Amino acid sequence: MKAMHTLSRVAAVAAMIAATASCGDVVRSSRAPVLLVIQKIGGVRGSATAATTPVVPLISDVITIVTTGGTCTTTNPCPTFFNDTAIATLSIAPKDIGLPTGSGVTPSSNNQVTITRVHVSFTRTDGKNVQGVDVPFEFDTAVTATVPTTGTVDVAFEVVRNSAKLEEPLLDLRNNGIILSMIANLTFSGTDLVGNAISATGTLQVDFGNFADQ
Repeated sequence: MKAMHTLSRVAAVAAMIAATASCGDVVRSSRAPVLLVIQKIGGVRGSATAATTPVVPLISDVITIVTTGGTCTTTNPCPTFFNDTAIATLSIAPKDIGLPTGSGVTPSSNNQVTITRVHVSFTRTDGKNVQGVDVPFEFDTAVTATVPTTGTVDVAFEVVRNSAKLEEPLLDLRNNGIILSMIANLTFSGTDLVGNAISATGTLQVDFGNFADQ
């Protein structure tokens, strides 16, 4: 009986330690005194003309026929696969919006947020969301940009990889004439300057198909 009581106490202590560790992770991830705000997201279609103006929705061409540059000519065209990028405008906002006027509490340089990663995944509104079959595979892309305490910063990142256009379901779009509309789910992650984790998620519509070449 005494052994059973001892085992019960050990199990209870272990459960408390596990719960404390879990709560600590949650508290740590939410300790940042500011919120990451996504002001807007626009896509930039990959092409040989190096377009830079972000638009919504992103028109993603699954194959581009290049007729100039290198060995590419009108009589010897080159099938090419360009990655697509996106630009997000980010800012931060204080969590405590109830401070009295003249309190003297203002954001400091410690509240700046450095973004280091963007997670990209795709979904479809018809519920067909098997990666590599219905939608491209999700992935992480590395970025580095610091959001100031005031104002905004533009963050450019890859949203459709070249390799995705060589895999299903985008591969079939070269010849079947279908246009697939998907939602890119974009999670921006980083830390403030004292190490508090912070993230925010936004979306971008992406229309995939074999469009007229630019």
